Amino acid sequence: MRRRLLAWVAITSSSLLSSQLFADNAGSKSSETKPASVVQSGAKLQLVGDSYKFTEGPTSDDDGNVYFTDQPNDRIVRYDAKSGKLSDWMSPCGRSNGLYFVAPDRLIACADANNEMWSIELKDQSHEVLIDSVDGRRFGGPNDCWVDVDGTIYFTDPLYKRPYWKHTIPADNPRGVYRLTKDGTLTQVVDDLVQPNGIIGDASNRQLWIADIGDKKTYRYDIAEDGSLTNRELFCEMGSDGMTLDQERNLYLTGGAGVTVFDAAGNKLETIAVPKGWTANVTFGGEGHRQLFITAQDSVYTLDMRVSGLR
Repeated sequence: MRRRLLAWVAITSSSLLSSQLFADNAGSKSSETKPASVVQSGAKLQLVGDSYKFTEGPTSDDDGNVYFTDQPNDRIVRYDAKSGKLSDWMSPCGRSNGLYFVAPDRLIACADANNEMWSIELKDQSHEVLIDSVDGRRFGGPNDCWVDVDGTIYFTDPLYKRPYWKHTIPADNPRGVYRLTKDGTLTQVVDDLVQPNGIIGDASNRQLWIADIGDKKTYRYDIAEDGSLTNRELFCEMGSDGMTLDQERNLYLTGGAGVTVFDAAGNKLETIAVPKGWTANVTFGGEGHRQLFITAQDSVYTLDMRVSGLR
């Protein structure tokens, strides 16, 4: 009887241990395959404006106010983080496309009217042309930009011929990605992409992401000490118009599906559907930079997030 009892106890203990291990393993697998959404629980996409022709280039200041462009209408619009109100901020604006805020009071703009890079002062909207050509020829049209902590600007230069141009850019104009230092030194850092477009960087980890929308790929590079780009690796098989990063180093890409989010390893996490045929760009703004601000064709949207944007 004692032997039977001991055997029963041993079998029961083993079964309980196996069940617990199975449950633990199942829980671990579940947490790995179903990470928490980047969107705040219960949050819904909010339309905040739809009176535009084509919205692009959002960037936010330290208070979470967002500046974005309505490029065909040649204006920059400001979204007030406290009131949620929109107001025309600057027009004309050189047909600005991509923007990037540089603390405390400056915007870098890809001014597409004459294929230039601008620096715009927030206090009075005065601007300076930083550069307008490379090797004696016009740029194809600076499209998107990111600014490093030392003021160095990285920008993409694809070619999208504009109906408002009074000049001609040849169809075989070289596409590239450039680095412009504060002293005005220009260097081409990438020359082998089909159509470079979206760009974003992580200054702390010294990394830069560049989307080749023409080849439906996004690459990640290391930023070397001299500012050059090294160790290129394919991040994901998806191009993008614009992009941003959150504090968890998740990358947000845009396009026909809306906003698609990838984790730091390049695994797709989720897609935030946007009810427009094309989502052009995205940034974090609002209080604590915990609001996703989305530009999509004639409209702009906000979405409350679980995570905040990388600053």
